[in-house]
Amino acid sequence: QVTLVESGGGLVQAGGSLRLSCAASRRTVSNYAMAWFRQAPGKEREFVAAISRSGGSTNYADSVKGRFTISRDSAKNTVYLQMSSLKPEDTAVYYCAGKFITAWAWVSVATWEYDSWGQGTQVTVSS
Repeated sequence: QVTLVESGGGLVQAGGSLRLSCAASRRTVSNYAMAWFRQAPGKEREFVAAISRSGGSTNYADSVKGRFTISRDSAKNTVYLQMSSLKPEDTAVYYCAGKFITAWAWVSVATWEYDSWGQGTQVTVSS
């Protein structure tokens, strides 16, 4: 399995921006469909964004559409989540997830579809 390490979280004021990174090791991330999920205190883990192996297919939760952008850089073996116009309700631990798959256009919003997970990075948005 690929090892995933998130970074880039922190404290930001409402309306601000952050870019999360998910660095992969032990395997090349180009063989994986990738996604970001988040979990706020007392809530279930929820889907944020996903990107296919090719990068040509993406999917976003309605709550982040137009504000967040997922991307991947195979040369750096890294996946990113650019977050803009942040709101206090975006506060959560953000997790990177990957699924080894041969299909180039596959994306999924379901946590159970992904077989590799990072340890998470905290994002706190103050009002």
